[in-house]
Amino acid sequence: MSATSGHEAARTQHAERAVAAPEPQSDATARPLRAWQRRALTKYLTQRPKDFLAVATPGAGKTVFGLRVAAELLSDRTVEVITIVTPTEHLKHQWAASAAHAGIAIDSNFRNTTGVTSSDYQGVAVTYAQVAAHPNLHRVRTENRKTLVILDEIHHAGDAKSWGEAVEEAFTPAVRRLALTGTPFRSDDSPIPFVTYEPDADGSLRSKADSTYNYADALADGVVRPVVFLAYSGEASWRTSAGDEFTARLGEPLTAEQTARAWRTALDPGGEWVPSVLQAADTRLTQLRSGGLPDAGGLVIATDQDSARAYAKILQRISGEQPVVVLSDDPKATKRIGEFSESTERWLVAVRMVSEGVDVPRLAVGVYATSASTPLFFAQAIGRFVRARQPGETASIFLPSVPVLLELASELEAERDHVLGKPHRESDGWDDELLVAANRTEDEPGEEEKAFTSLGASAELDQVIYDGNSFGTAVFSGSEEEQEYLGLPGLLEPDQVRALLRKRQEEQLADEKRRKPQKAEPEPEPAPKPQAVGERIHALRKELNTLVGVYHHRTRKPHGAIHNELRRICGGPPTAMATIEQLEERIATLRSW
Repeated sequence: MSATSGHEAARTQHAERAVAAPEPQSDATARPLRAWQRRALTKYLTQRPKDFLAVATPGAGKTVFGLRVAAELLSDRTVEVITIVTPTEHLKHQWAASAAHAGIAIDSNFRNTTGVTSSDYQGVAVTYAQVAAHPNLHRVRTENRKTLVILDEIHHAGDAKSWGEAVEEAFTPAVRRLALTGTPFRSDDSPIPFVTYEPDADGSLRSKADSTYNYADALADGVVRPVVFLAYSGEASWRTSAGDEFTARLGEPLTAEQTARAWRTALDPGGEWVPSVLQAADTRLTQLRSGGLPDAGGLVIATDQDSARAYAKILQRISGEQPVVVLSDDPKATKRIGEFSESTERWLVAVRMVSEGVDVPRLAVGVYATSASTPLFFAQAIGRFVRARQPGETASIFLPSVPVLLELASELEAERDHVLGKPHRESDGWDDELLVAANRTEDEPGEEEKAFTSLGASAELDQVIYDGNSFGTAVFSGSEEEQEYLGLPGLLEPDQVRALLRKRQEEQLADEKRRKPQKAEPEPEPAPKPQAVGERIHALRKELNTLVGVYHHRTRKPHGAIHNELRRICGGPPTAMATIEQLEERIATLRSW
């Protein structure tokens, strides 16, 4: 046997022994490694690469994997110190706490102005912004001692050219670099430092991960929870700065401007939509708590501080408990999140604190009450709810019924690599600058907010999305039909969830059929009285949307495409502006299909 093959065999045996060896008996690592972590660790310790990229879905255990790698490299003296780089201040402290449980002392209060830390620490945790502010300082620290650099959510090294350059400058001298990410990459035109790229079929370059564990894999293994999305539509009315009043329905084909204004109107805490959805979400939370998850918690993701405070007041009236409110400029934000995670309090309301890695495993109900619509923000937000603690758990996310969110909800299991040479990220929605804007706390209303005034919005449960499929037809908020969906058992296996949703839908459609008996020769309806016009229009819109839902389930065509086809055939404006006669014609046409 050659010397080379002998060394390889020895490394493989060492890796297998290290993976199989008992772990330190601590809170964080007493449990065995998961299958994907064992595979990744074996590969890492066998190959001993300078750079290693692990892509794993939120909740899969990237931190545990990273700290196990760190412990092995410290133990065999491959490295002497560790530098952990995170996107946020909160995550610095979260990593340090996890490292402490694993027996590794990390200084998360390290400051560039000081530049040094106590010899009692085995490393430091810093943010990408800290590195970018003084890359040479971090390069000197990296050069002085054999360093392992853990780059958490590595895609942030590509957020800005200066950040990427700083990371490359600071950590090129590192003995080992471990890159982790749980958020899908997006197309871009500049490479992320220390990430390997390979030619794609179309000539572009695609990132190559050394270990990949996606949401679909984790769901099959029971590592993460399945997510049930409850999409709420409703009529929204607003007044423009010119004094014109408009009414539109969430989820119907609208212009981009109409969709944005209807969406923002729905999220106005002064209307009916938010209280109705928060009431439904609190009902769902109560169901989960009484059905096997007694400490289940809820998170409302707000657009700005004023909305967050208003949502908290509404939740207090609904639940009888004061929610925990976490704002981006609160110096105690990390402490508040930690205390909430360890408590049994019902609700957390937050603005910016939904970024990668914020870890509150008991979160099981979410309300997406923000106008942020980038796929990256959505993926990060939903990632807060998917960590599984016991078999049968599900997460329930309440969101506005707008096309972009419905599409993202249906594509939850889609994978994304980092692709170079594709159209710029602004064109595909995977834009970190948009993410920053979505997360930003606004103290003053922007031009869009000044351009119109919300007049109010109603709420209806439009559909339930699970496993990429849509279930149910439109029902009023507070109705018995809505309660059927809110009352799903708290602990169900994925196939049981699917079967129960299908059964609920069949019962709902059967009820609709029973309530509308067919007449041999239907009598013409009398002309509506002036005072009944509003009620008649509302009833016809509801009937039309119900039929669109039925047709969607038969043909799998999107709701918007069905509405557009009806308008093409029958003519007329969007449903929100259609007359009684136009609505009746569309209903008759759809029934004929």
